Amino acid sequence: MPDATGLELLAQELREAEGEDAVLETTFFRGRGTLEIEPTHVRAVLERLRAAGYAFLASVHGVDYYPHEPRLGVHYELLDMGRVDRITVKLRVATDAPEVESVTADWPTADHQEREIYDMFGVVFRGHPDLRRILMPEDYEGHPQRRDFPVGGEPVVFTYNERDALGPM
Repeated sequence: MPDATGLELLAQELREAEGEDAVLETTFFRGRGTLEIEPTHVRAVLERLRAAGYAFLASVHGVDYYPHEPRLGVHYELLDMGRVDRITVKLRVATDAPEVESVTADWPTADHQEREIYDMFGVVFRGHPDLRRILMPEDYEGHPQRRDFPVGGEPVVFTYNERDALGPM
C-alpha cells in the first residue's frame, strides 16, 4: 500500500495532471490508501493510476451513503501486482443525476460489475456497451440495494409462524 506520504504525493500528481478538482480527498486508514475523486475525472484518474503501476482493476462496488448527499458511491479497487500494492478510488453521485462514465472500454473486467451497480443502485454508466439489468428481471421497478428500498414482501413460512403466515385455517 502506498504510505500516507506516498498517497499525498500521488494525489498531488493527479491534481497537477488533471486539475485541482480531480482529487477531492485522500484517506489513509489501517494501511489502506483511498482517493476520493470528482466523478467527471474517473477515466483519466484510473488511466494515470494504471501508468503508475496499478494495472489490475480487481473490483468495482456500489455504495449507498443514505441519508448523506451525494448519496450513491462507486468504489474501484486497483492493484499493482509488481509491488503487491492496492489503492481504492471512490466517487459519489447524487440520486437525481446518478451518472458516471463507464470504464469498461479501458478495463473490460468492469463490464459485469458496472451492470450490477446499475441494477442494484441505479447508477447509469454512460458509454457502457450493454447497460441492462443483470440480476433482476428487465421489468423490475426500483433498485434493491438502495437503503430506502422498501423491505418486506411475501411472508416466509417457518414452523413457528406457519399459522400466522398462511392465515386462518
